[in-house]
Amino acid sequence: MAKVSVEKDISVPMRDGVILKGDLYRPASNERLPVLLNRTPYGKGGPLLASVMDPIRAAAHGYNVFIVDCRGRFNSQGTWNCFTVEPDDGYDTVEWAARQPWANGVVGSFGPSYMGATQWLTATAAPPSLKAMVPSITASNYHDGWTYQGGAFALGFNVSWTMSSLAPDRLMRERKDNPAAAAELGEVLAGIDEMRKWMEVMPLREYKLFKAGAPFFFEWLEHPSYDSYWQKIDIENHHSSINVPALNFGGWYDIFQGGTIRNYTGMRAHGAGAAAREGARLLMGPWAHMIPLGNLVGEVDYGYRAASISIDLDGHALKFFDRHLKGIEKGTELPPVRLFVMGVNRWRDENEWPLARTRLRRYYLHSRGRANSAAGDGVLSTDEPGHEPSDAFLYNPLDPTPTRGGGLCCYAAVVPGGAYDQSAIEARSDVLVYTSEVLTEDVEVVGPVSLTLYASSSAPDTDFTAKLVDVDECGCLARNLTDGIIRARYRESRSHPVLLTPGKVYEYQIDMWSTANVFKAGHRIRLEIASSNFPRFDRNPNTGHDLFADAETRPALQTVMHHSGMASYLTLPVIPAS
Repeated sequence: MAKVSVEKDISVPMRDGVILKGDLYRPASNERLPVLLNRTPYGKGGPLLASVMDPIRAAAHGYNVFIVDCRGRFNSQGTWNCFTVEPDDGYDTVEWAARQPWANGVVGSFGPSYMGATQWLTATAAPPSLKAMVPSITASNYHDGWTYQGGAFALGFNVSWTMSSLAPDRLMRERKDNPAAAAELGEVLAGIDEMRKWMEVMPLREYKLFKAGAPFFFEWLEHPSYDSYWQKIDIENHHSSINVPALNFGGWYDIFQGGTIRNYTGMRAHGAGAAAREGARLLMGPWAHMIPLGNLVGEVDYGYRAASISIDLDGHALKFFDRHLKGIEKGTELPPVRLFVMGVNRWRDENEWPLARTRLRRYYLHSRGRANSAAGDGVLSTDEPGHEPSDAFLYNPLDPTPTRGGGLCCYAAVVPGGAYDQSAIEARSDVLVYTSEVLTEDVEVVGPVSLTLYASSSAPDTDFTAKLVDVDECGCLARNLTDGIIRARYRESRSHPVLLTPGKVYEYQIDMWSTANVFKAGHRIRLEIASSNFPRFDRNPNTGHDLFADAETRPALQTVMHHSGMASYLTLPVIPAS
């Protein structure tokens, strides 16, 4: 391996005079080389770095690897404000790096999660020297798919991420000159040990933490609808102006799964130029939002081949950079789509997403009116319903249906993400459970999943959740695959909320994102419907009041229809046997 030199705390000037600090890893030579840029809010020398991409390996491979603390984070000057500071700072950092005597004028970027957000937000500013990106486990829309989903506040993520990763650094930086920051620092650090309790707090607008350490948390609460605050930083609005090929890594259980896929499909369809469209790539594993990406996902082991180290994600990224930054074609081409198919636990290459051979299959809800819990009479079937009674359950915000795995981050001791047995959830009477007959042959499901639900509520606003589950041969393991939520006031539009007329039946479209799973012969396909998934999402108080403004709650009677004319159904993307 070539010798690598490391230079610490290089000053990078921004257009407003603020100085950012970066560390440079480069081969011990005078050759001018491409730059691989990572812009991070988590500390450029922190333990996360080696799990993102090994900078020593990348430098030895012939790149200048430049890791920069975001504005207002760790060694960099200024004040950090989530998302909004990244386009200008990203542009300035890219162009500064491209002009250095050790650089040859071309820059690529890499990194997961918020380090993926810094890449996409930089790309919206179109720095001319940025030529390739490798964003991973990150979002495409910072309203629907980061801060909110289906109109519901991503409580578990927003609280755990802010409390454990964002607020402490800012408070420590400001505590000498700001008494409020000094006082809040102790509360935040103590709060980490009691994080689950803090997720119970209502109303959120009166949250005692984060006032000094993360004021943007309250901006998010002030903008529950998709308004101009979010529209200007929505990556999906910019795909058509981004002329940079991107290799997207994502996970089926990742909190940003939907955005990872939408960034791929958006760039493939609308990227600015053939290079961006044809260069877009997607790789999806069985992973949750964890670094490094491993084979144990929740409580399910998907095998050694599932681990990022096994498939050499760094190697994939370096091949992609070799092609787009060095012009090396031989041996660097990657398939458009590489998927890990759960159930059979194998990787597979595809030419597109969704798969062209997909057949959409409807699984209709059936029961005799008692689908409550897995012990009820709920059935999933491809047969359309006739005259059937509805199902009903009582949703009490003071006793919400608890979260059990799924797309979560960022403090596994409180809100662990991934694949878990759902049996305890399915024992509750406020969960409707619909299960297919035992499968006589394998059913492969790869692609977007959705639920069309006809339902009424006694409340002027409420939530409906849906979860797809794979039940094994003995019924001992009910493994969650993917899920979704809809806040009723946002059923028509994320921008313009409209309350319900209590007792009136409405049609809801619940986006359950995507999966890739083979339901093996002997297994059963299951759908869960409830009105909460807490603390992953905040509890809907059912009052119809302004969101997060008060602590009042009311129970709601929820009624789900599945008869002719109002046939609720699950849509699965089934892949025919070859």
